[in-house]
Amino acid sequence: MSEFWTYVIKEFKHILRDRRTLFVLLGIPIAQILLFGFALTNEVKNSKFAVLDLSKDEQTRLITERLAASQFFDLAEHLTSYDQIERSFQAGHSNLVVVFPAGFGRDLEQSHHAQVQLVADASDPNLGSTLINYASAIIQDVQMELWDDQPLPYSIHTEVRMLYNPQLKGAFNFVPGVMAMVMMLICAMMTSIAIVREKEQGNMEVLLVSPLKPMVLILAKTVPYLALSLVNLTTILLLSVTLLELPIAGNLLLLYAESGLFIMTALALGMLISTSTNSQMMAMFISLVGLLLPTLMFSGFMFPIENMPLPLQVLSNLVPAKWYYLIVKDVMIKGLGFMSIWKETLILLGMTVFLFVLSWRKFDIRLT
Repeated sequence: MSEFWTYVIKEFKHILRDRRTLFVLLGIPIAQILLFGFALTNEVKNSKFAVLDLSKDEQTRLITERLAASQFFDLAEHLTSYDQIERSFQAGHSNLVVVFPAGFGRDLEQSHHAQVQLVADASDPNLGSTLINYASAIIQDVQMELWDDQPLPYSIHTEVRMLYNPQLKGAFNFVPGVMAMVMMLICAMMTSIAIVREKEQGNMEVLLVSPLKPMVLILAKTVPYLALSLVNLTTILLLSVTLLELPIAGNLLLLYAESGLFIMTALALGMLISTSTNSQMMAMFISLVGLLLPTLMFSGFMFPIENMPLPLQVLSNLVPAKWYYLIVKDVMIKGLGFMSIWKETLILLGMTVFLFVLSWRKFDIRLT
């Protein structure tokens, strides 16, 4: 056991001496969580909108104020005619125009029915539909407030509830995905060069004559990266809670335990790449290119797996990040316990054991 910890300490010293490795291990996860949390979000905030108010009554002013006060819209200009709508879009002054016809407030008071028109710039269809949905929800809230004490005949009230993420924050989707991507890429990429680096530096002869068996040597190589990955996990969680305002609804210890299991899966995959290649360049290329696309495409992070063809859905089951992504969403977002994620946990555990055993079998004890 003393020889084992000697090699663990040796690997720690090697990592700490290499500043570039430390930057990759500790700096890139911080950059990615900030990038995905703030820049690459699917939320639309502070979008410019214009108002064409032909009624100019109390109700239209209330709706306009509510739209402008929300975090999604900024009031850009007041229009005076329909001809100005297209010019506003063409000049880039607004992405949405709210049109109140003449007599809007009178129609509400007399017939309990009025019409408001939402005109969106559909050159970006996703942006246009998102703005329409945001504005419709705000107008619906104002309508319910105005009619709270006035029962309306033949009216249907629709109640909408958004569980787990009522504000539709993009961080609720991006943070679990970034956690899976960062842990998979960083752990696999760093460990993929661990064995092959010893070959290139000529240290493999010393390792082969040491009393450590190949499996113990592989485990000794993974311990430092496991510890540093847990530091990365803590950094991501702190940034998510403090900057992205993402609460951790479930058990924190369970989240750390499941994350530790996924980190071991990624480390085992990296070790398999390291024992199967003969150069650091090839190991880095396989770990970066070969793991980045499957993690992005088949984890459910960027694209819904349910929308994919059946063969691709089956293929996604081989991607460890998919199962970890499901675990993080259930524990961190939904607040579920172990009984809800035991199947995903067993799958990750089976992958980890299989990859470690395969790495051990691929470890060549003879130099060529």
